[in-house]
Order: sequence, then C-alpha cells, then structure tokens
Amino acid sequence: MRIRSAVLVSVVALAALMGSYRLGAAAGRQSPRVYELRTYTTLPGRMPALHARFRDHTMRLFEKHGMRNEMYWVPMDSARRENTLIYIVSHESRSAADASWRAFATDTAWARVQKASEADGAILAKSPERVWMTTTDYSPAGKR
Repeated sequence: MRIRSAVLVSVVALAALMGSYRLGAAAGRQSPRVYELRTYTTLPGRMPALHARFRDHTMRLFEKHGMRNEMYWVPMDSARRENTLIYIVSHESRSAADASWRAFATDTAWARVQKASEADGAILAKSPERVWMTTTDYSPAGKR
C-alpha cells in the first residue's frame, strides 16, 4: 500500500508540474516557483466538510495570501478515496511560502472559516503531510 501511495504522489506531482512548465515554456522561461505537495487525511465521514471548506473558502484565502492553487485530487483507490485530499500550491520562493502561510494562519477570515467548518467536529485525522519541490533542469515538461 505504501508503494501505491508513493506512486500516486509521484504521478500527481508530475501532472501539476507539467501544467506549470507549459506556462513557463510558453513564455520562453523555466518556472522558478516552489511547489508544495500537501496530503490531508480526514476523520471518518468528514471528507465532504473538507471539500466544502476548500471549495467555498480556503482556495480563495490561499490566493489572497500569495499562494497559487495548482491542482487538487482525490485518490482512486478504495482505501483512501473517502478520506484523502491531495493538492499542490506554488509560491514565488520558499521565503514567500513561509510568509504566505504565516499570513494565512493569522487571518481572521480563516479563523472564522475553520471554526464554522468544525462546528460538527474536527475534520482532519492528523497534521497534513508536506513535500517541498522545485523543478529539475531536465524535466520533459519544461521543453514542450
């Protein structure tokens, strides 16, 4: 199961990077952005609340604080499709990412959204998993 998850994460990351590389290549440059892959695991039955929070509020708040929403996915395998959200946001740099997350965490709008979305109980089963990524100079997506 761990191997399947690793393969899924690799495929997900590649798909997101290909889209961003195409934009950079079209402009005649390679993307300098920093990508952050995040995996959220919900408590049983709480996936709809997480989807609603992202769809209705969180994505907009990310953009407000300088994060670019790249891609969002749910796994197809039965073991994780009901409790896992995987997404990638990108940032101008790692320091910009740190500043964005600090601003997001202290935003009063986020505090209200989080409180309202958890009125029926906590959503996440554990802290999100994070992977920081940068593009390679040999990525095929950057040459298209």
